[in-house]
Amino acid sequence: MSDEETKPVHKGLKKGLYAIPTAFTAANVGMGFLAVIYSIRGFQIVATDPAGASSYFNYAAVAIGLAILFDTLDGRVARMTKTATEIGVQFDSLADVLTFGIAPTALLFSWGIAPVFAENSSQYQLGVFLLFMYIMCGAFRLARFNLQSTRPRVLAEGTPKIDKKNFVGLPIPPSAGLLASIVHFAPMPLSSYGEGTGRFYSLLILALIASLCVLMVSTLRYSSMKSVGTGRQNLYLVLLIAGIGMLIWLYSQYVLLILSAAYVSHGVLFYAVSLLRARPPKVDVEA
Repeated sequence: MSDEETKPVHKGLKKGLYAIPTAFTAANVGMGFLAVIYSIRGFQIVATDPAGASSYFNYAAVAIGLAILFDTLDGRVARMTKTATEIGVQFDSLADVLTFGIAPTALLFSWGIAPVFAENSSQYQLGVFLLFMYIMCGAFRLARFNLQSTRPRVLAEGTPKIDKKNFVGLPIPPSAGLLASIVHFAPMPLSSYGEGTGRFYSLLILALIASLCVLMVSTLRYSSMKSVGTGRQNLYLVLLIAGIGMLIWLYSQYVLLILSAAYVSHGVLFYAVSLLRARPPKVDVEA
């Protein structure tokens, strides 16, 4: 019997399946690249045409949102088709550094920091520092996730136990999603709100960036959503996704902001609830 006759029928199809997750990751990179380009283009005209700049900032925010969708799909497709590879994991992490690390910082710098603060001011320097720390904390978060996923046995004693249902620390895609949803909600550059109001909003954004940095390097648990859609409630999940998708189509500015804020805050809320439950009951001591 020849080799061609013994060759499995679906071998070529199986090889083709490995390209599908990579294609989604490549789309993720593409969206990050476009977000950076749109942010630069918006910054070029922010002083002369704020309305035109807001359109570019909104495009950049939408590109980051689409990148989150592609980033979610590449992992799910890889697990569904059993085509996950080590190089795919590393490629996905490198893509996340660009799309959810560099792209959001470029957007926030162009939208809410550089147009508001003078370049030699302390607020401007603080903004640049916090944006740098955002990228550093996001990269550290990705490195820790890769280490925990591939070599959990070499971790130092005291590291939280690996739980596939939860992430340790806030993942960088939801962090970028919250920042992008804020820009999508109000794409006009903050400098257009007036000097006092613009500076106030910018300082709030800086406080949010600092909070996201802390959450990314923390040990708070965040739901991974990997178990969603694997049980018997798939029909209800499809209906829920369809409903949310329609709401996003109709009211994207509000729905995306609510969803991203809810995910970022749920880890903190769960941690606060766990602390309250862990408190031992008070025992009255008789004199």
